[in-house]
Amino acid sequence: MEEYGKILVFVMPIFLILIIIEKIYGHYKGENTSPNMDSVSSVSSGMVNSVKDVLGLSITLISYDWIVSKIAIFNLEATVFTYLIGFIAIDFYGYWSHRLSHQINFLWNKHAIHHSSEEFNLACALRQPISSFVNLFTFLLIPAALLGVPAKVIAITLPIHLFLQFWYHTKHIKKIGFLENILVSPSHHRVHHAINPEYMDKNHSQIFIFWDKLFGTFQEELESVPPVFGITRPARTWNPIRINFQHLGLLITDAWRAENWKDKFTIWFKPTGWRPENFEEKYPVSKITDVYNFEKYGMQHSKKLMYWSIFQALITLLFISYMYNSIAIIGLPNVFIYGVFIFLTVYSYTELMDTSKISVFWESIRFAFGIGLIFYFGDWFGMNQLFPFANYVILSYLVLSLLVTIYFVNSIFEKETLLVAQS
Repeated sequence: MEEYGKILVFVMPIFLILIIIEKIYGHYKGENTSPNMDSVSSVSSGMVNSVKDVLGLSITLISYDWIVSKIAIFNLEATVFTYLIGFIAIDFYGYWSHRLSHQINFLWNKHAIHHSSEEFNLACALRQPISSFVNLFTFLLIPAALLGVPAKVIAITLPIHLFLQFWYHTKHIKKIGFLENILVSPSHHRVHHAINPEYMDKNHSQIFIFWDKLFGTFQEELESVPPVFGITRPARTWNPIRINFQHLGLLITDAWRAENWKDKFTIWFKPTGWRPENFEEKYPVSKITDVYNFEKYGMQHSKKLMYWSIFQALITLLFISYMYNSIAIIGLPNVFIYGVFIFLTVYSYTELMDTSKISVFWESIRFAFGIGLIFYFGDWFGMNQLFPFANYVILSYLVLSLLVTIYFVNSIFEKETLLVAQS
């Protein structure tokens, strides 16, 4: 927990700087691929995902350690060669877990968040799941276990493998020459994120593109078919927590409505998007039918709200950075309470980004929770040891945040009243 938190404190600023550089470069080239609200939503998704991972809010049904103890043929030491074997094994594991997430209805829920952005940029790489509470795919590491790759090697290599998938989420890098035959490139991954019929469910590889070529899922980016990004059942929200559970909500609802008991059971294991017969007519959901002619979400918003949302995301990053740097000081179970505050924060300000009037309710809950923590502990999780006026700063921020949320929601009410009067 503590070690991974400290790694993220180092990595998060690097990712943020690269996102800003991409934004500046896009502005310079006259091709803005990173609208601010979309980027804030993506960064917010990355924040809640990182909190979930640091807190270990998932379980592994069958541990890699156990598999190694049962089937290992060799007993490899942690050498450079072993790390290379482990990396390739993880990439094989990544290809198949990624592919299955696209092909099986209930598994798509944990992956939909990553595809939910209607843009393609470095920030959208941070759209990672919080809904994957159970790791089902450890068995895919059997090749590494057979060779006796130590669990420590896998544990160190997994985050490195994940971080290396960040760079190719961009439209500004075209093709990379002969390396296109070896590595997953931005061009390959643009195909993967596209909803064009020609590109759907292709290029599942994560580092080495040869898995797709080997297993028949490779598709080159075509000059005649510009990729269009998103998901065919659009999220229509900036709130990453809601996006994480949208597909699951539809599955539960459809399973409940299904009259056929077979459908109630098999809907979970059918191909992604499958619904019982006639459900599209009886219980329609928003779906993109013409990928070249649909309105992207949230393109119209006030500049004030945009700047406030950026401010909220940056403040939340500071809260998270303190949390990751101070896990030993905060201790258990208080670090989980801190995690609840982060989740409430992200939920509240992203609801406001959606111009949802209920955001006042969530902000009020967060305000009461934050004030309660300060009064109960007498300190913001040990921060006063580093900064004597921490309590007053955080209290002031919580008050400001509540007042600004009320201001924006009141503006929404006034705008709606004006529209009604004009009609």
